[in-house]
Amino acid sequence: MREYLLVKWGRTCAYCGATGVPLQIEHICPRARGGSDRASNLTLACGPCNQAKGSRTPADFLADSPERLARIVAQAKAPLRDAAAVNATRRLLHVALTGLDRPVRAWSGGRTKYNRIRSGLPKTHTLDALCVGELAESTSLVSHPNAVLVVIATGRGVYARTTPDKFGFPRLRRPRQKQHHGYATGDLVAASLPSGKYRGHHMGRVAVRATGRFNIRTASGLVQGVHHRRLRMLKRADGYGYGTRPEDSSTG
Repeated sequence: MREYLLVKWGRTCAYCGATGVPLQIEHICPRARGGSDRASNLTLACGPCNQAKGSRTPADFLADSPERLARIVAQAKAPLRDAAAVNATRRLLHVALTGLDRPVRAWSGGRTKYNRIRSGLPKTHTLDALCVGELAESTSLVSHPNAVLVVIATGRGVYARTTPDKFGFPRLRRPRQKQHHGYATGDLVAASLPSGKYRGHHMGRVAVRATGRFNIRTASGLVQGVHHRRLRMLKRADGYGYGTRPEDSSTG
């Protein structure tokens, strides 16, 4: 619940807007006035504001600040739709997996946070995945990956049979043949060119042509007019692009 409120209220005091200070869970409508423990009646407040408000309602406490009062009331009613969707999906997934007669274990986000803090790791999606579940007290994730795999959906081409001009009228007819000389646009290839403007070794995604001279899109630019006999297939196009990026190693 605390993590939910931290995200919902932007890690700030709802009453004074203070940041970077210890925040306490506070009932918007005090329980002494009939307030409930529902998430819609909870907010975050710094210690001084929590004590100053006491058992007063927000209308009494913020009588001199109607704009802030209106913002708190509106924010309290606004649900975190992403969090609600994740919680609902997680519950249904757990029920479905349990019905397969296989051992299934589930842990809360609080457990993941506890493991991460105990191991002294920064908060990233990758490291959170390593901290899920029960870890023995003697177990500590003292290291983490230097790089993580990044997968990007690139698609499998287009279905259009023509190429339009700037006015939307058909200009060129797209060929129906997808492969030429054993290669298709989007395949990951390597090329070794012994001479010429693009002399050297290149690796990237190929764009095929019926002439047999292809273009290769590499990390450093476009290599044009490469003969198909100079190519070596590395991976067929599957609609995804793969790469790596450095993992955050800071502890801030």
